[in-house]
Amino acid sequence: MSFTDKEDPKTLVLFDVDGTLTAARLEVSDEMRQVLKDLRKKVVIGFVGGSDLSKQVEQLGPTVLQDFDYCFSENGLTAYKLGQQLASQSFINWIGNEKYNKLVKFILKYLSEIDIPVRRGTFIEFRNGMINVSPVGRNASTEERNEFEKFDLEHKIRETLVNALKENFSDYGLTYSIGGQISFDVFPTGWDKTYCLQHVADEGFENIHFFGDKSYKGGNDYEIYTDERTIGHAVNSPADTIKILKELFHI
Repeated sequence: MSFTDKEDPKTLVLFDVDGTLTAARLEVSDEMRQVLKDLRKKVVIGFVGGSDLSKQVEQLGPTVLQDFDYCFSENGLTAYKLGQQLASQSFINWIGNEKYNKLVKFILKYLSEIDIPVRRGTFIEFRNGMINVSPVGRNASTEERNEFEKFDLEHKIRETLVNALKENFSDYGLTYSIGGQISFDVFPTGWDKTYCLQHVADEGFENIHFFGDKSYKGGNDYEIYTDERTIGHAVNSPADTIKILKELFHI
């Protein structure tokens, strides 16, 4: 193993990003940075998020590849161990352009016909391992994100669209995962956050902890939170994460 400098090199702790290490789309706090730094002396640490690495750099800092032992962007489809990139996968190569175009046309038509308070652009974000769909648009401000989240809780905008996609593209082999405040991810079944676990399967870890705030069924942390290979910890905020880490690892 590559982690003999740790107090417990056979324990891995993985974190969701939004709502777990940081407030949604905001930067990590100084307190969280220090807690993670102290934790890393004891165990192996990593994050796994649906966003691409550039967004995770915005939230976790420009030295993110050096601050974590494992960095799993796009659920681990883009992965780094000790700063070195591991093998990656491609959603577009998997699905093909013909099916992809049909899917995108359906989503754009659907979004054009629903009534929501604001629209702010980048409704479909193309990523290496998935697409991210946002009815309000990923360019929404923090205030607009908060307002849409409340609106969505009442009117089930994302949930209703996901159900329509499941009905119309049942033969595509896709999974739809609602996460964060404003969007949901679309990716091949099996490419959820459990995908990252294949990168650590041969490392000899005896315990793999996972912390996430969307651990309920349908949330984008559910699969890895409930996976038999992990010990799941459901949190509601970064403050929850810090509290549990201090209790569990005595930092």
